[in-house]
Amino acid sequence: MPLIETEEAARRLARAIASDLSLYNEEKIVRGIESDNLFDELGEEIEEGRALYKSRVSPDLYQRNFYDRALVDILVKSKGHIKSRLW
Repeated sequence: MPLIETEEAARRLARAIASDLSLYNEEKIVRGIESDNLFDELGEEIEEGRALYKSRVSPDLYQRNFYDRALVDILVKSKGHIKSRLW
């Protein structure tokens, strides 16, 4: 399979992976936000997603941090209703 070479496709893939993480790990996300250790709670899953993302996009696009931005948008911002010491 050829590497993704466009910014739009790289963003879409990053958001799809982050959405899957959110869908299949809701309890861990809630627990991680409530106890202020989200990235520890989901560390293994996040790194698996990162490896998948890195394997599918060109190195230039990987360096642009679309995956990390998608994690923040989908795993953190969308969960702003969960009580946390962070907000």
